Amino acid sequence: MADRTDIDFSYTLTDRVIRLSLGDLADFSGAKYDGDFSLTLDQAQRRKHEYVAEQLGIEPGQRVLDLGCGWGALLNYFRSIGATGVGVTLSSAQLEACRRHGLDVHLQDARKVTRETFGEFDAVASLGAFEHFCSPEDHEAGRQDEIYRSLFEHVAGLLPDKGRFYLQTMVFGRNMIPVDEVDRHAPRGSDAWYLAMMQTAFPGSFLPFGQEQVIACAEPDFRLVSSVSGRLDYIETIRQWDMRTEAWNPRMALLKLRLLPRWLTDSNFRFAFTSGDSSNSACFERELMDHYRLVFEKH
Repeated sequence: MADRTDIDFSYTLTDRVIRLSLGDLADFSGAKYDGDFSLTLDQAQRRKHEYVAEQLGIEPGQRVLDLGCGWGALLNYFRSIGATGVGVTLSSAQLEACRRHGLDVHLQDARKVTRETFGEFDAVASLGAFEHFCSPEDHEAGRQDEIYRSLFEHVAGLLPDKGRFYLQTMVFGRNMIPVDEVDRHAPRGSDAWYLAMMQTAFPGSFLPFGQEQVIACAEPDFRLVSSVSGRLDYIETIRQWDMRTEAWNPRMALLKLRLLPRWLTDSNFRFAFTSGDSSNSACFERELMDHYRLVFEKH
């Protein structure tokens, strides 16, 4: 899977820019507009938190695990409704941000959390982390299904019977091109070029092939309760993120200036983050990628 170095490249390098743009408890996963794009980004993120809690049946006093908790936005919501949240992340910057806000977060590989690690939970959530659990090398070696099945098995071991697991993840979409055609030297603006940019921005990460692969790997331990595509919502989320990160103010300018040494010395950083194009948005718009909110219940 993506290791600490990979995750730090994707999230820790840009930590200050993200928190200045989205708030100290930044929510860096797709919001839930449900087609109502008159909502503000914060309102749509709040709607997502409420939806997750509702689907998991969270009540005051219950314990919830957040696998790949980011900057702690969902954990903070669980705390606000009286639940006890525990989070894990591989980003050192995310860990520090969460702990500054009194959240119970640990530097831990999400795939290796067992009952012996933190005990039993009433529910488990994972928003935007599943795409990091399998690497391109794992896929090439034929280990992708095995990795996903192992993750679901571990999560099932944390839950009581009929305990729920909310999983929100990107997947390859219906227009995905052959993997071996992805190439950063492809013509600018082509499908292959945009996918290469995504690959560079998130090293060590490889997506599932549609929700079908995820659901099949969950079946030994879980039944699917619901599945909803959030692709259009994610496109709007990215548009709102871009408006905030690209807005000029003195603090933002200073933070970006501090990244100049990395820009000068790292071609991957230049390609992934400063090309002037949004690879995420383009991949969703072209349906090279899709996005699903999946709710599972333990057999």
